[in-house]
Amino acid sequence: MTTIQDHELRYALANELHARPFPALAAPCFAAFVAIKRPSDAAGRDRAEDVAHLVGLLDRFGAPHPPEGANHYFGVIGRYRLKWEQHTEFVTYTIFGDGNADRPFDPKVFDVFPADWLAAAPGVRVTSALIRVEQMPAPEEMRAKIDKWFVPESVAASDVLDKAAVVAGDFRIDEGGHMRFAVFAGADISERRVGRVVTRIAEIETYKAMSMLGLARARRIQARLGDIEDELSALVRGLGAARDQHEAQLGELLHLAAELESLNAETSFRFGATGAYEAIVADRIRVLREERWNGRQTLLEFMMRRFDPAMRTVKSVERQIDDMAQRAARAAELLRTRVDVERSAQNQKLLESMDRRADLQLRLQETVEGLSVVAISYYAVSLLGYLVEPLAYKLGIDKLWAKAALVIPVVLVVWLMGRLVRKKLVHK
Repeated sequence: MTTIQDHELRYALANELHARPFPALAAPCFAAFVAIKRPSDAAGRDRAEDVAHLVGLLDRFGAPHPPEGANHYFGVIGRYRLKWEQHTEFVTYTIFGDGNADRPFDPKVFDVFPADWLAAAPGVRVTSALIRVEQMPAPEEMRAKIDKWFVPESVAASDVLDKAAVVAGDFRIDEGGHMRFAVFAGADISERRVGRVVTRIAEIETYKAMSMLGLARARRIQARLGDIEDELSALVRGLGAARDQHEAQLGELLHLAAELESLNAETSFRFGATGAYEAIVADRIRVLREERWNGRQTLLEFMMRRFDPAMRTVKSVERQIDDMAQRAARAAELLRTRVDVERSAQNQKLLESMDRRADLQLRLQETVEGLSVVAISYYAVSLLGYLVEPLAYKLGIDKLWAKAALVIPVVLVVWLMGRLVRKKLVHK
């Protein structure tokens, strides 16, 4: 039998698809859920601290530890089952228990998480929820429970999974500090499908809360963006100002561009994560296959009215930063071009002035060279006169005529020597 070598990650990646099964839940039951995130630099946190916090909870119940490097865990702790998941920015803990408290959504249900253990969490709570699962009662009784448990103005309720169950919630924090959700399971729904519904509800709430962090960041910078917009518009309108102001305007434009780039760097991860979380919320609602129940708004309609505007605000601020950065870059490039043109004109004038000075210097040099030829020739004729006078005397020639005869050849020789020296200097 011929074998082939497997990629070292083949089995690990294949098993990853099956590593997070849905819990099997039989009504009546409940789920207590909490998501924990570091206040800052959550993506770069030391994830070993998350595992250590999980191990601290498992040790209280003598439960086995997760394998090294695990980012999810499902096991039994005492009378309950625990599901732990480690995500890019946060970790989630969900405890599932059988039966329900006599008082619906009793805050004491959350005591399944030890108070001192929660206080030692390496982060802060992003959201927490109590999910109550009951067998589906008669429509009138179910309607009365939903009206009693949730705020009528914001409650969302719908049939899910082809009317196999009804889910309801108002996405409001109750007096215990938790979100409330109810699941009414039909008689024919399987335990695995109940677990799927409960998990989807927890995911919708978690990713909705994480998405809203982007809105908080967008609101914090909107005021500054308004100021930058005004400053940028004023600078663009002043591009036709006097030339002596262009250097200062360019400095201000570059300062604004740098600030916009800094804002973009500070918000790019958060806004990018917000978009990803928003897509997960929409996906988790879609897979529930909602249908309208009793004329109430569905989860999708609630998100369209309350959640989608917040996400549009985030996208608007993100686009505003990009648009302003591009405007600032275009204005700075235009002004930089104008400054370069002005500098080129100034340099041209400077070169013309230098050319005139060089021409004057050349003329002066030629004048000096002419005078030098005269001076050198004068001294040369004088010196040669001392040699020629005795010879002229013997030949009977007047010494003045002898000197006069020397002038033209001496001047010519001196002039030729000067040109020869100048050519050698130029070639060097």
